[in-house]
Amino acid sequence: MRSALIAFVMPLAISACGTVQGQPAGVSVALEVQEEAAITAMLEAQDAAWNRGDIPAFMDGYWKSPDLRFASGGNIARGWDATLQRYETRYDTPEKMGTLVTSDYEIEILSPDAAIAHGHWMLEVEGDNPSGLYTLVLRKIDGGWVIISDTTTSAD
Repeated sequence: MRSALIAFVMPLAISACGTVQGQPAGVSVALEVQEEAAITAMLEAQDAAWNRGDIPAFMDGYWKSPDLRFASGGNIARGWDATLQRYETRYDTPEKMGTLVTSDYEIEILSPDAAIAHGHWMLEVEGDNPSGLYTLVLRKIDGGWVIISDTTTSAD
């Protein structure tokens, strides 16, 4: 009887190692930490690209698909090309681009290939510092995290 109990309990105990109650299925604590770091690195690479005036490199963080969704200012742009055009039209000079500062990242890994990120953004431009919040839906596609939906709001 004892052997049968051990044979039943051991696989359960082993499968529980490395996970936390409430953890998404298929996502260990170690994987969650690793994926949060990968998403943070992608977001920081976007900031760096923006701050050197490189909108196409900034757009590398977005899903290059006609199904990309970007919502801001009461408008929705659909598709990577439309989102790129929106950025290039609105921020057509280095002065308008200013310096992007993002902070207060809250990243939640939903599954091995899906996540949500929340954060705060501020654009330091001469005479103005617009700021607000964003919510990003991310997917891991071809081994890398990309934004598939971006909802950005302004505090102004």
